[in-house]
Amino acid sequence: MNFQITIDHQPVNVNNNMSILQACESAGIVVPRFCYHERLSVAGNCRMCLVEISKAPKLVASCAMPVIQNMVVFTDSLVVKKAREGVLEFLLVNHPLDCPVCDQGGECDLQDQTMIFGSDRSRFREYKRAVEDKQCGPLIKTVMTRCIHCTRCVRFANEVIGLPGLGTSSRGNSIEIGLYIKKLFTSELSGNIIDLCPVGALTSKPYTFAARPWELKSIESIDTLDAVGSNIRIDIRGYEIMRILPRLNEKINEEWISDKTRFAFDGLKRQRLYDPLLRKEGSGFEVISWQVALQQIVAQVNQIDKPYDFCAQLGPQSDLESTLLLKRLIAKKNGTFVDFDKLHKNNVDFQTSYRFNSTISGLEKADFCLLLGINPRIEASLINLRLRKQYISGNLKAVAFGSALNLTFPVYNLGSTVKNFLNFVEGRHKFCEYLAKANTPTIIVGQSFFKLFGESQARTLLNVLINNSKVVKANWNGINFVTSSAGDVGAYELGVKTKFAKNLDIKLLYCLGETNLKKMNSNTFVIYQGHQGKASIINANLILPSSAFTEKTTTFVNVEGRYQKTKLALVPPGNAKEDSNILYAIIDSLNMGFDGNVASFLYKNLFESIPAVNLKKVSGSKFTSHKFETKSRFLSKNTFIPSAQIENFYLADTISELSATMGKCSKVILNKSPFI
Repeated sequence: MNFQITIDHQPVNVNNNMSILQACESAGIVVPRFCYHERLSVAGNCRMCLVEISKAPKLVASCAMPVIQNMVVFTDSLVVKKAREGVLEFLLVNHPLDCPVCDQGGECDLQDQTMIFGSDRSRFREYKRAVEDKQCGPLIKTVMTRCIHCTRCVRFANEVIGLPGLGTSSRGNSIEIGLYIKKLFTSELSGNIIDLCPVGALTSKPYTFAARPWELKSIESIDTLDAVGSNIRIDIRGYEIMRILPRLNEKINEEWISDKTRFAFDGLKRQRLYDPLLRKEGSGFEVISWQVALQQIVAQVNQIDKPYDFCAQLGPQSDLESTLLLKRLIAKKNGTFVDFDKLHKNNVDFQTSYRFNSTISGLEKADFCLLLGINPRIEASLINLRLRKQYISGNLKAVAFGSALNLTFPVYNLGSTVKNFLNFVEGRHKFCEYLAKANTPTIIVGQSFFKLFGESQARTLLNVLINNSKVVKANWNGINFVTSSAGDVGAYELGVKTKFAKNLDIKLLYCLGETNLKKMNSNTFVIYQGHQGKASIINANLILPSSAFTEKTTTFVNVEGRYQKTKLALVPPGNAKEDSNILYAIIDSLNMGFDGNVASFLYKNLFESIPAVNLKKVSGSKFTSHKFETKSRFLSKNTFIPSAQIENFYLADTISELSATMGKCSKVILNKSPFI
C-alpha cells in the first residue's frame, strides 16, 4: 500500500513495507547509521539513526520503525542533533585514539560521522577499557578495542554465510564480539566482514600498513579466478595492486566476493614470464626476441601438412578474443582443440547445453535443487550463497549425489554411487516425488558429472530428468551447467570442440594459458603462451610471455552467458604482450588476411561467430529442451560419484597456487591449525 508522509516538511511517497530510514533515503535525506545494512536484519544497536516523530514521547530508531500513514518526521531538529552528539560521545568513550595507525583511516564511518554530527569537545577523563584481539586466521586482522558493537559481522556470519560461531558475549561495558570457542573464522567469504565493519576493528591482514585510500587509483574490472565473473574494483598504487574490493552487481555477486578473488592477487607477482624463451638442445632455455619467436612459430606451422597435426589447448583464463584468434589460426591447417582429461563437452550447438540457464539471480525462484558432480561452496561460492539465501527464505529443498557436502545449509544426500543415481533417474527413489511436484526445480551440473559418465551418457540421464519434471517449461529453464574456469563458456560460445589428445599424433601443440603441460613425444613441438611459469612448462619448446587479466582489456563470458570486460590496470611486465596481440602477430606473419586494423578484424570475426553479443544483459536461447537418442553402456553401478572437480578452494588455479596468502590459508585453515 502506498501513501504519503512528511519528512522535514517535505511530502514523501512511501510503501507500507518501508522503514523511516528507507523513506529518508528515497527522499535523498541523509540519516547517519552504523549498524544498519540493506542486506542484513535490523538490529537497532547503534542508536545513531534516531529521529523525532511528531506527538511521539521520545526519539525512535529510524531503521527499526515502520512508516505510518500521515506520519510527520524530523531528522534535523535540535533534539535530534543533541541526541546524535550524545550517541557519538558514548561510542568514543572506549574507542582508542589511534587513527594515525589505523588501516581504516580515510574510510572510517566513525571518523566521518564524528566530524559531521559529533561534538567539538569531549567530557571523558577516565581510563578506556581494552579488549583482547581475536585470532580469526591469516586474512582478517582484529583490533577489538576499536569495536563499537554494531554486530554487522555477527549478522553477516549468521545470516549470509551460515557461520553461527561468531557472536556477542557478556553484557554492558564488558560486552565483546568474538568466536565462542577458540577457532579460526573458516569461510570462503570471510573477507566481506572487512567491508562491513564501519570502524577499524576488522581489517585486511595482507593490506596492513600498506597504503592509504587517497593514494590509490581504482579500476573497475571483473574476476577471472572462477566462472562466476564477480564484479570487482582493483586499487593500485604506482605499478602495484594494493587490494581488490567487490563492486555492486545485483545480477551476479550482489556486493560480496570470495576470499580467493579478494586476496589471491599477490600470486600475480610471482614466477612471471618476462621474455620469450626457446629450448636449446641440452642447455635449457635461452632468451630470444619476439622476431625470432615469430619466425620459429611460422616455420613450425608451415611444416604441418596433415589434419590434426596442429592442435591447441585452452587454459582456464583464456579470454574470448584470444580463443577466437587461436581457433582461426589452427583452422588454417585443419587442426583441432584437444583435452588431456577426457572432459569433452562437444554438444555446444545450443546455448542451453552449457550455460547456467536459470541465471544466478534466478536461483531465488527455485523450490527444489539437485546437485550433480559439484560442490558449489568450493567451485562457485557465490552461487552457493544464492542457494543459501533461497533456503533461508524457506522455499528450497536441496539434494545431492556423491560425497557428503557442507554447504552452510541442509542438503539431503541421496547416495554416493551410480546405482543410487540410476534408481533416482528411473523413478525408484522416494525423493523423485519431490522433483516431480516442484514448480520451479533446478538441476546444477558440474564438470565431475560429465567426467564420470561421458557427455552422451550424462546428457541422456539429464534428459530423462528433464522430461519427467518441470525443470524446463515456459518462462523457466532450471538446467544449469557450471564450469570451474573463466574461459570455458566463452570457448563454447565460439563453438570450440575438443578431441582426446592421446588419440592423435600431434606435431605442433599450442597451449594458451594452460600451465599443466603434459610430457609429449620428442617429435611434438610445444608452444606455451601464458603469464606465469610452473614446473610443468619445462615440457614446452617455446615460451611466449603474455599478460594477466589485470593487464589487458578483454572479454570473458560467465556461466550464465553474460559478456563482461576486464580493464587494463597495469602494463604487462618486461617484454610480455597481451594474448590477443601475440596471436594477431602470428596471424599476420602467416599472411592470413589480417588487414592491420586490430579492432575491426577482431569484432568483425567475433560478431560473425556470435551474432547475439550483448554486454549489458544475458541473451536467452530459443531452444529449451532437446532429446538425445544416444545409446551407451552405463558404468559399473558401484562406481562412486565425485562431488567436486576442485578439492582445495584456496589452490584451484595457477594464480592462487603461487599466492603466498592463499598458501597460508590452505595450510592454516584446511589443516585445522588453531594458531597462525
